[in-house]
Amino acid sequence: MSQNSHSPVRATAGPTVLVVEDDPSLRMLCRVNLELENYRVLEAETLSRAEELVRSEQPDVVLLDLHVSGRNGLELLPIIREACPKAGVCLLSGTSEVDPPQQEGVHGFIRKPFELEDLTGTVRRLVAGQPARS
Repeated sequence: MSQNSHSPVRATAGPTVLVVEDDPSLRMLCRVNLELENYRVLEAETLSRAEELVRSEQPDVVLLDLHVSGRNGLELLPIIREACPKAGVCLLSGTSEVDPPQQEGVHGFIRKPFELEDLTGTVRRLVAGQPARS
């Protein structure tokens, strides 16, 4: 299927979700499953690309990996807050942290690997403006 065949779906798609993740298979997993839930999904493999998308697309939800290509994903948080202050932000992490980082402007935390229901439920709550800390 060509990308153009998705255009009608995008025109009627729901809220926009930006997935900031350097693992291509995990980005694809998120994209495919969130698109099935009628979200418009953008992907960024680097913080630089994520910054471009945050500023140009103003996503409703950002799924932000804590470690993106050797950088701290939280570096993007001030840019998200400036460009789209109402966006819900959920951190993703595969580290063995017992407690998720407490950071102002962060509304949720998902440990990798995660269940797809956790992903979609968290995004659904963030779109609705509800906290999604797990």
